[in-house]
This record gives sequence, structure tokens and C-alpha cells, in this order.
Amino acid sequence: MELTREQVLRHRVHVQQLDRPGTHSDAAVLDLGVQDTGTDGAGWALALRGCEPDPAALVTAWTLRGAPHVHRRAQVAEVATAVAPWSEADAGKRIFDAARPLRAAGLEVRGALARVAEEMADVVQQPTVKGALSAELGRRLPPPYLRWCRPCDAEHVHEQTFRLAALQAGLELRPGTSPPVLEPVPGWSGPADDPDPALDPVRAALHLLGPTTPQLVAAYVDAPVAEVRRRWPGDVVEVSVAGERRWALEADRDALADPPSGGAVRLLAPFDLHLQARDRDLLVPDEAVRKDVWRTLGRPGAVLVGHELQGSWRPRASGGVLRLLVEEWAPLPDRTDLAEQAERLAAHRGLRFGGFVDR
Repeated sequence: MELTREQVLRHRVHVQQLDRPGTHSDAAVLDLGVQDTGTDGAGWALALRGCEPDPAALVTAWTLRGAPHVHRRAQVAEVATAVAPWSEADAGKRIFDAARPLRAAGLEVRGALARVAEEMADVVQQPTVKGALSAELGRRLPPPYLRWCRPCDAEHVHEQTFRLAALQAGLELRPGTSPPVLEPVPGWSGPADDPDPALDPVRAALHLLGPTTPQLVAAYVDAPVAEVRRRWPGDVVEVSVAGERRWALEADRDALADPPSGGAVRLLAPFDLHLQARDRDLLVPDEAVRKDVWRTLGRPGAVLVGHELQGSWRPRASGGVLRLLVEEWAPLPDRTDLAEQAERLAAHRGLRFGGFVDR
């Protein structure tokens, strides 16, 4: 099956529901979790998809890549299972250099993560600030678990170890807290034994970021490619995207062949799922533009027009007013729809839109 770049991008916009009108209580992107990073985090990503769920129906936790993500509360135990490292090699990769001292001490990484989770669950019986929890773990755990933190002049558990263990301990993040506050998930009885297959990160990425490859999915999850290959679903079909070999779920074949061509304008926040796809050259062919959109610090949002990214945006907020600096990569016919979305973003932030600004 031969697919064009346009078909793939139109399909992604549609399955991620960025072209969805109306108001809804759920969103497909919650299968992977919605990253809650920055001022315009998960709440804005869901709003762009017409999703206005009851806040009580959502839970925030450190999950994929140790980043805060919003998930369906009813599935939190299933999510804990779905996002846990799949093997010893996977666990070692996900916690980066924290694996080295553990292995040098003869400790298995997954066993160490379980030990940290056990201690966290014992400490956090009520809402607890991250720093207080970290300090207590530093007193309870032996040296291979710890690193020296110069700013704090103290030893702490390695950051990724801390984050990846938290949900396994039954701890969620209280939304909007800085520094983060962790608290027990109500009714927690441990990760689920048999999670919904739709929550499997490999399967969800194939659907929401496909067609894709094991390498691209591994980069998204931050797992070894070999582990992703071992979890590759059997119900996939091989396709060609602009001459490149990729795979898609069998259930998505017909939708990929003839995806809708909606023309909605959306102001995607820097960590919106659409921008999290690792095939960035497919999303933005221009290399210089890619370097700006996915810069390490000060990452801008992106202007989506239909299925194409056509510009970047940066907020300028002060005195209860939000203004936007927009850089168009391709000239927009007019800014009417863009201004409507900017008004919507300002309202979402509880501000008034004050127009566009120049550099």
C-alpha cells in the first residue's frame, strides 16, 4: 500500500481528533496519555480536541519518558502496568545513568524500581511535596540508589528512578502544583494484571502516530528498539510512505487510504502529541524550521492549518492580556481563523486576547 505524506498527515490529524467539532467528554489521545508540560499543557491539548471532561475523571502522573501525563482515572491501574518497563534492558535505558551504580552493586534495575516504589508508598500517606519525599528516600535508601545534588547540597534518588517509581507506588500528581505534590491514588490496590490493549504504548503509537516504525516508537517511549519489536502487534500491515517502509494497524488501513481533509486552524502547544511524533522531517520538511520548532529550550508552539504546520507561535502575556508572536512559514490567506483560536487560547488561560505582535 503506497501512501503520500499528505495522506499520513491528514490521517494523524483525524485520529488525534484535531479536526473534531463539538464538545465531548473523552479523547483518543488519552490512550497514550496527554503530556502536561508548560502553561498550555494537557488542558489545552484536550480543549483543541473538543474534550471537556470532568476534572475528577482524570489523573496526572509521571508516565512515559518520566514526563507528567494526564490519563483517565478509571484506568490508572491499567496505565501503571502499560507504562512500566518491559524488561531489565528497558528499565536500564529508561533511567539513563542511574542504572550504572545499581548494576555495579549487583542490583537488578527493575528490582530497584520496585524497592523505591515500596518506600514511596510507605512515606506518602498524605499529600507530600516532592522535596520532602526525596529527602526521606535519601535517608532510607543505600548509596547505589542516590546521587549528589549540588544545588541542594544533599543526596537524592536519581530523577528518572524517582519519577518512574511513583505511579507504581500508587502516587499521582496534584495538578497545578510547583514544586510537585504527590498524593496516594484513592482506592489503589496495585497495577492491573490485564490492562486494556488500547493502552499499550506501542499499539497506541501505531494508531495515533502511524504509520510508523519500531525505531520511531522506541524513540517516543524511550525504550530499546528490540523491546518494541518484541511487542509489535500481529495485526499490522506494511505500507510505504514516500518510498519508506512503515507499518500501520490493519484496522486503520481504509482510513489511511482516504482520510478526511478538514481545514481547521489549531494553535498546538509545544508538547502536543501531534508534535511528539519522532518523524519530524515528515511533519516539517524544512530543516531550519525544524531546529526552531523542536529546540531544547524555549520551544514554540506550532500553527496547524488543516494537515500542515504553517507557522510557529510564542505567547506574550502581561497585565491580564495575552498577545501572540506568530511566524508564518507559508503566508496565511488571512488571520481570521488564527485570531479566533488566539481568543480561545486567551480565554483558556483566563486572559483577554490583545492581538498579534512583532518581534
